[in-house]
Amino acid sequence: MNVIGSQDHPVPFEAWEEPEMRRALAARDISSVYKLLRRVGISQRQIAALTGQSQSEVSEILKGRQVMAYDVLARVSDGLGVNRGYMGLAYDEGTATSVVGQPDGALAEEDESVKRRKFITNTAAVMFGSSVLDTDPSEWLSSLPQTPVPDRIGMTDVKQVEASTKVLRALDYQYGGGACRDAVVAQLSWGQRLISATTTEVTRKNLFRALADLQNLAGWTTFDVGMLDSSRNHFARAIEFAKLSGDDGLMSNVLYRMGRVYLHHNEPNEALKMFQFGQIAAQNSGSELAVAVLCANEAWAYAMMNDPIQTQKLIGRARDEFSRANLDEAPDWVRFFNETDMQATIGTVHTELSAWDVKHSAIAIPAISNALAGYNDAMARSKAFNLTMLATNHMREGDVDHGVRIGRDALTLARTLKSVRVVDRLEPLQIEAARRGANSDARDLSAGIQRLWAS
Repeated sequence: MNVIGSQDHPVPFEAWEEPEMRRALAARDISSVYKLLRRVGISQRQIAALTGQSQSEVSEILKGRQVMAYDVLARVSDGLGVNRGYMGLAYDEGTATSVVGQPDGALAEEDESVKRRKFITNTAAVMFGSSVLDTDPSEWLSSLPQTPVPDRIGMTDVKQVEASTKVLRALDYQYGGGACRDAVVAQLSWGQRLISATTTEVTRKNLFRALADLQNLAGWTTFDVGMLDSSRNHFARAIEFAKLSGDDGLMSNVLYRMGRVYLHHNEPNEALKMFQFGQIAAQNSGSELAVAVLCANEAWAYAMMNDPIQTQKLIGRARDEFSRANLDEAPDWVRFFNETDMQATIGTVHTELSAWDVKHSAIAIPAISNALAGYNDAMARSKAFNLTMLATNHMREGDVDHGVRIGRDALTLARTLKSVRVVDRLEPLQIEAARRGANSDARDLSAGIQRLWAS
């Protein structure tokens, strides 16, 4: 990734701030962008090398050929070192247009007193009118402007990004990704534009670290609502920012979360690759807790492949690493992995193994029960996952009535959460309930899950 204003980048930072250049970028007029670069001494050969295009392609674009494909626009943006937000490409096609507004200067010129009157009229219409949604704000506000970015930033600005990420992460845990993803992406719109500000090298590294964590959360919340490609894009950016920050522990966490994406999509081999990459970063970081997280999730992958020996080895190592970890000093992105989550992971891997051999349910049930005792309302999504697994294990052991009662609780909680993952993870429970169709309560539970899937 090329960074705006970096010393080794051939395009000077000032080139991107010229009004004519900013208009061309906002319009995604790549032909004009290339022409303006030629004016500041950037050759066709340099443009081709930076963007990964052939010189003939660059020549055709300079002659007026339009660039429309999103992936090509993103490659051009990254290669040239342009802040993606300048081109409305900050995240993905679905979110860029909704969170990246036009700069304040792009608003139509109009007397301030006229704008005030129209605002008052609109307010009155909202407060006293019969139809709020019929009000047209375009008469007094032509577009939503971006908040201006400071010319110079310090650690206070970085701390603000970190604080926002912490609050949004808590919302994700409690209500699911669907409750906060748009807010996370909007925060990225602001945060990533801070890269263009002047600052010290130390602050810039801390900014990259904060943005890596925010991209990490964006990937996680996007994954939670079922947007696989977009989540992968966010995680890819998170890895780049983590690399620029030099934080191996954060790098390991991003890779762990990407591995979890593959686990959810029943690709344990692909998940293992991510976890193994993450393990390298975790060990480089010197964080026992980061290593424990990766070991525990590698165990999950092996359990999905019905390899109880490797599963037990890795759970054992996860326990050992966890026992040496200092949770009080752990950063927010990994602090979730406490004794409660360790119990939940043990329950999870034995639930996976119980699909192959029911004796593992006897280990899964007490571990999951311990985890549920440790979760409060702020961890509602984790509670839903564990209720689902607990019900599934009771069904597998033949305690259908108890399994149905817990399964109903899981289904009720799933309905309240804005999480596709929670709904998807009901599948093993639905299968077990459907197998016991002779039991009317089990049959009703199976039908209830199917209705939720269809809704």
